[in-house]
Amino acid sequence: MAWTPTDKEVAAVLQLDGTKRYSYLVKKIADEQIVWGLWQEGGWALASDDQGHELVPVWPHARFAALCTRDAWAGYVPKQIELEIWLDRWLPGMERDGRNVAVFPTPDDHGVAVEPKRLGSDLRKESANYG
Repeated sequence: MAWTPTDKEVAAVLQLDGTKRYSYLVKKIADEQIVWGLWQEGGWALASDDQGHELVPVWPHARFAALCTRDAWAGYVPKQIELEIWLDRWLPGMERDGRNVAVFPTPDDHGVAVEPKRLGSDLRKESANYG
């Protein structure tokens, strides 16, 4: 049965700092085998860091992604990506294109910017625990 965070869990996780949300995301994605992004006709949501590098924002569940569908991402909807596809296609493509990942942005925080290689390694390592 698929996991859906409760209102209490959502509220608690949103209070975590970026590093703890990163760990939470890695564990939940490894367990569920799903990565969530934001999509609208024409493409996926992107962010940028202070140096102007493009970032691809991701979340561990649609409920968290949906909280960010405002301002620049108004009109976007949560869309899932199978973990295997994320690891095999998305992360190498992002590395090739010079993009990083914005891990678990919230309405009040930009998330943690990480290199695709690091996130891939952490997800593979954690997924091995669920073998």
